[in-house]
Order: sequence, then C-alpha cells, then structure tokens
Amino acid sequence: MHLFDTHTHLDAPQFDEDREQVIARAVEGGVSKMINIGFNRETIPTTMKLAESYDFIYAAVGWHPQDAINMKDGDLDWIASLCSHKKVVAIGEIGLDYYWDTSPKDVQHEVFRKQIGLARELKMPICIHNRDAHEDVVRILREEKANEIGGVMHSFSGSWETAKMCLDLGFHLSFGGPVTFKNAKVPKEVLAQTPLDRLLIETDSPYLTPHPFRGKRNESAHVKLVAEAAAEIKGIKWEELAEITYANALERFGIV
Repeated sequence: MHLFDTHTHLDAPQFDEDREQVIARAVEGGVSKMINIGFNRETIPTTMKLAESYDFIYAAVGWHPQDAINMKDGDLDWIASLCSHKKVVAIGEIGLDYYWDTSPKDVQHEVFRKQIGLARELKMPICIHNRDAHEDVVRILREEKANEIGGVMHSFSGSWETAKMCLDLGFHLSFGGPVTFKNAKVPKEVLAQTPLDRLLIETDSPYLTPHPFRGKRNESAHVKLVAEAAAEIKGIKWEELAEITYANALERFGIV
C-alpha cells in the first residue's frame, strides 16, 4: 500500500523542533512519496535541500501569489534553472490569492502568467494556489494555454462548475483536510463527482489539519485520514483509493 502526499511544507518553521521525526512518522504510516513546495525566496532553497536529502521527497518550485510583489527580475530565471534538477517535478505553487491582501491583483496576474509561460516553455506541470479567485484563475489558465501542460489544482475549494472547467483544461484535483470536516459540504460534493483517474490527495501540512486533529499542527502522516475520508465518499476501500491516487501522482508529475 502506498500513499502520496502531493503538497506539503516540511521546511516550515512549525517543524524545526522535530522535522526528522515528522518525516519518519509519515514513512511509518505508509507515505511512500511527498512533494515539498518551495514558493518564495526563503522556501525554495530549503525545499531543494529536503529533496536532495531524502529519496522519497520531491520538489515543486514557484512564486506564491502572496509573495508576487517581492518577485525580482532574476527570480524567474532562478526557478527555470532549478527545473532541470532531477527532483523538481512541477512549477508551483502559483496562482491567485484574493483573501490575503498582500500583493495587488495586477501584480499577481503578471507573475502568474509569466510562470505559466515558463512552465509551457519547459513542459512542466503547474501546481495552482487559488483562494477566492476562481473566475480569474480559470480565465488566465485558458488565456495562457495551460491546457498544454496541465497540473494540479491544489487543495481544491471551488464549485463543481469550476471543477469541470479545470478538468477540461487537463488538470487533476487535489483534496486535503477539509474533506474530513463535517461541515465541508462543497469539497465532498466535488470530490464525489471527480473522476478517480484525476484525483490526488495532500495534507498542505502544517496547515489544513484533518479531523480529528483539527486545530493542531498538520503533518504528512495525516494524508491517510484524507484517503480514508475520500474513499468513504467514493464508496471504495481506502487502500484502493491510496493506490489509485499514488499512481495518478506518479503519472502527473512524471516520476518513474
């Protein structure tokens, strides 16, 4: 049985005291592979270090919309240079965030478009961060021909209408802790309708901790709880869902 946590932040300061133990717990819990996300000037180097230190940890590198205002001219070239590394499997997380007012929308749009363009040039999948910006995210993905490369809608929180548009663009939908919440009606409804071959699971640890640990620090081992909740929604055994999403992730990220 294999589990694949397709989105985690193991380099976050919340893990500074016990990072090795957190990674060991994930492995003991059946997590065979993880993708750590480097999303700005500080986290890209620490993400690369993790990917180089552990065989089963891979990296995605990109520029987060909250940090878009801090992106300098040379940063896109830096990301491009890292994409040739054998452990870098995606550009991300990139996208739009209208919840946290940290970067102006026009700057977010420009940085998002540039990174989609780079991903198309390098033929890399992209990992999308979308918070309260569904319409603009889908519009920009379409306009920038993101369907040519596809990728992952990380921690998908939109409606089924938005989900269908993303699926039509060739994207996988990834679900995390919220599908375990009793009151999370929409993510559960969307997951129920998502084709199994386009489904991924994640933790986004240390954030979005699943039930029954909600309110505490999340960690990659908890991806099993996401698999169990998703399997219940799909009406299959969790071990089967784990294997399906593991195979989906290998294919989506081109991991041999």
